[in-house]
Amino acid sequence: MSNILIVEDEPIIQESLVRLLRRQGYDVTGVGSVAEAEENSINMYDLIISDLRLPGKPGTELIARAAPTPVLIMTSYSTVQSAVQAMKQGAVDYISKPFNHDEMILTVKRIMEKSRVEQQNSILKKEVARYYPIDGMVAGCEPMLDVVDRIRRVAPTDTTVLINGETGTGKELVARAIHSQSKRRKHALVSVNCAAFAENQIESELFGHERGAFTGALQMKKGLIESANGASLFLDEIGDLPLAAQGRLLRVLQDGAIRRVGSNKELRVDVRVLAATHKNLARMVEEKAFRKDLFFRLNVYEVNLPPLRERGDDIRLLADTILTRMAQRTHRNPMIFDDSAYQQMIRYAWPGNVRELENVIERAVILKQNGCIEAGDLALNSVETDHQLPLYELENRLSLDDYFVSFVKKYQPQYNETELARMLGISRKNLWEKRQRLDIPSRKQQ
Repeated sequence: MSNILIVEDEPIIQESLVRLLRRQGYDVTGVGSVAEAEENSINMYDLIISDLRLPGKPGTELIARAAPTPVLIMTSYSTVQSAVQAMKQGAVDYISKPFNHDEMILTVKRIMEKSRVEQQNSILKKEVARYYPIDGMVAGCEPMLDVVDRIRRVAPTDTTVLINGETGTGKELVARAIHSQSKRRKHALVSVNCAAFAENQIESELFGHERGAFTGALQMKKGLIESANGASLFLDEIGDLPLAAQGRLLRVLQDGAIRRVGSNKELRVDVRVLAATHKNLARMVEEKAFRKDLFFRLNVYEVNLPPLRERGDDIRLLADTILTRMAQRTHRNPMIFDDSAYQQMIRYAWPGNVRELENVIERAVILKQNGCIEAGDLALNSVETDHQLPLYELENRLSLDDYFVSFVKKYQPQYNETELARMLGISRKNLWEKRQRLDIPSRKQQ
């Protein structure tokens, strides 16, 4: 039960307010002056409602003395000047007398709800801070604490790191954490998505080219590896790097040398390579789809990111953090989740991992706008795991590619390409490319 202190020197108004708010379920105490209020340990209350004009000291004296308890100022001297002055001193709101009962009740409820949300957010921020040991990375479960420990150990070195994890688990965040704690942090991290370029483009992008090296090469171009000289180079989706480019990258790791496309001249570079993949590179080596010697060069030190479904209560911490960020980004008031939303998020398999969680919460914030997000606002019921074979069990039995095929075939009768991509935490272009590579017919082709 919330405690409210009424500071009003008019006995009739004071008693009326006490009765009114008690009927609303609040524990209410009434006093007639600031001096009397201070005899009652003003910090024990959840809200103070004070008249502006009181015998002795004005009601605004309570604002600083009661902080952080919110103070609602009321007065019969309703002027813009007095309202502005009270708000400048830190009053949570201002209400003019005479006021009707409904107006007072609504104002009190709004203040109490806002105060409750802010207090919960403050507590959550303190709790989350305990689990943010590196660059805003949530790490409460054992697998993530191991990730943090491995980052701290390898960051100060120049060792090549291979980051493994499903799509959307935060591999780039790990790369940025390693770089930010390294001696190279004064330089920007250079990031490259190896899956974003066509096979005939990737070598030019990574290693650069000389003028006239190929049709359209009208001038010399410095490659991204050369641009990362003295810094760290993050190669995302390294498993999609063509074999020819793999050979060139091996030369960089072995000798610190590159050669632009169309040039016979070697250039020396000092680059630390951080690579990431959601694929099984060891299996790709067996299938001759990835160079064995490059794999050994990359796999000097591994960081394995757990999927979101295996992170237990980290889901709550992540969800709260993302919710705060999304509310700020979309200019909403502070929002919270209710227990039903937490339970649904914990039960859900999250095939798109943290990226999917971000998408789901952002959509809920936009639709809900304010207040408390409930399970129904998350719209996860329609894509929850199959009762006969949960998706996380299915994935444990199958390779990532097999799991992807199974997921798409299962849900494409109900959802369009944009919705499927969002559920998987990838772009529509990435979904289309995976369809082509894995030979998954679309709904229209079936």
